[in-house]
Amino acid sequence: MSGDYTEIQPKRAELDALAGHPGVRHMKFADASSRRLGRSFGVKLWPTLIFLKDGRETGRLVRPADPDAIRAALAQIDAGG
Repeated sequence: MSGDYTEIQPKRAELDALAGHPGVRHMKFADASSRRLGRSFGVKLWPTLIFLKDGRETGRLVRPADPDAIRAALAQIDAGG
C-alpha cells in the first residue's frame, strides 16, 4: 500500500461517517509548538478525533480508519441520532 493511500484513509473514513450526521458540527484544528490545544486534550498522535457533547468529551478515536467506529461515536453526540 502506498504512503499516499494510507495517509488519505483516515480522512476518507471521517468524511464518509460525517455524511450521516448533518447536525454535528465538525471542526479541524492544526497544532504546533506555539499552539497548545492538542496538548490540553492530551493528543499525542494525529489525526485524533475528539467527540464533545455539551462541552464534555464523550469519545476519542486515534488514527481512525473504520467508518463504523466513527459513526458510533457520532451517534452518541448527534441530537438526532
